[in-house]
Amino acid sequence: MEEKKNRGFFGQPLGLRTLFLTEFWERFSYYGMRAILLFYMYYAIDKGGLGMNQVTAASVMSIYGSLVYMSSVVGGIISDRFMGPRKTVFWGGVLIMFGHIALSLPFGQTGLFVSIGLITIGTGLLKPNVSEMVGGLYTEQDTRRDAGFSIFVMGINLGSLIAPQAVNMMWHHYNFHAGFSLAAIGMFFGLIVYWFDGRKYLPKESFQAPDPLRGEERTKFIRRAIYVIVAVVIIVVIMAFTNSLTVNNFINILSALGILLPVGYFVVMLTSKKVTKVERSRVIAYIPLFIAAAIFWAIEEQGSVVLALFAAEQTQLNFAGLQLSAPQFQMLNPFFIIIYSPIFAWLWLKLGKRQPSSPSKFWIGLVFTAVSYFVIIIPLMGLSPAGKVSPLWLVLSWGIIEIGEMLISPVGLSATTKLAPKAFASQMMGMWFLADSAGQAANAQLVKLFEPGNPANEIMFFGITGAVTLVAGIILALLVPKIKPLMQGVN
Repeated sequence: MEEKKNRGFFGQPLGLRTLFLTEFWERFSYYGMRAILLFYMYYAIDKGGLGMNQVTAASVMSIYGSLVYMSSVVGGIISDRFMGPRKTVFWGGVLIMFGHIALSLPFGQTGLFVSIGLITIGTGLLKPNVSEMVGGLYTEQDTRRDAGFSIFVMGINLGSLIAPQAVNMMWHHYNFHAGFSLAAIGMFFGLIVYWFDGRKYLPKESFQAPDPLRGEERTKFIRRAIYVIVAVVIIVVIMAFTNSLTVNNFINILSALGILLPVGYFVVMLTSKKVTKVERSRVIAYIPLFIAAAIFWAIEEQGSVVLALFAAEQTQLNFAGLQLSAPQFQMLNPFFIIIYSPIFAWLWLKLGKRQPSSPSKFWIGLVFTAVSYFVIIIPLMGLSPAGKVSPLWLVLSWGIIEIGEMLISPVGLSATTKLAPKAFASQMMGMWFLADSAGQAANAQLVKLFEPGNPANEIMFFGITGAVTLVAGIILALLVPKIKPLMQGVN
């Protein structure tokens, strides 16, 4: 029976099936919700939306994504020091489900912000710890580990691929709230699988916190958490009394936090006495990779904001006999990842020791990212404000940027684990999530400069953003000879 458990899911432990399906449904719910959330915020009230200003809605979308990845750091701490990954993932899923339920009910802007709070905390609890539990299914000597993670990532992208179309259909056949209810149902299915399947196939050790807080240390942590909560409450009260408690002010504060948080983390690691000289050198080598990753994620995450607006306002949705909808373009990201993943896995295996170093892959990835924006400029040249571009240009742009993702995302994840100081192994993984958070925090301000339906503005936006990304890629390429020695033998 034990052998069957260890090889019952494509030759992998049956626990991988549990986590595969849990993450499939969690990503289904998250990306299904994100596919229509932007439109829900700025569509007029008589069209079922909230009637928010379009620029504010775009900023909210970006800061929402930033908060989700910021909260992953908190999720790691709660799992490591308090509840263990098994319980943390479950309660994260419960919060996510209730967050989608809040959106599925006609509670207006109150429902929106309650939902954002619940899904932000829930995703922070669930996402990093599901990945950690996948690793816990294997011993260090088990050669199936990499293949197991590949299957797990496929589950993430299958959920992300199916969700936009399913939720979009519910929106168009019924209303926005019906679409959000489908996301809630998806997370409910994920919880059912996780609860019943997990009891049989997930290791009992996952119930335990690996480094639990005890005694004085626990008291000190709780005291500090209370101080933070009190400080936040005081800030909110002051803002309320000074009439500055607005959505835009909150976005500005959170944007600054998204940038300052990783800076603080780097300072702590570089000055810590627990970090050796070799480890400190590796952390320094990681800084330019982190900055490059933040730039990449800023562009990549604009797919659900800037490119979503571009799809809705500037793209031919009646094309080749097909009636397209803007949320359907959100399927392109996971579609290309599913196509590219086996190709890149084969390529790195084929090249072996001849493959580029991690910093080299990063700068090449940034070049592809820049090109993905440059190609959108081509159909905009000479286009009238009322003109529309072919959807194939968006397909091409996504196809190019996902090459950049394959060169940066999995490579960065691997480099993060290799360059991490032993004393900060878990926090360093949180740093990788903070790269995405920092990119989206910057996005919350950048998207204010984008004017969909204005070709001149769009050319300037895509051109300048692409040029900055290209320059960053060139600078990183020039720094590669200096970064490699700092990595102290890590490639």
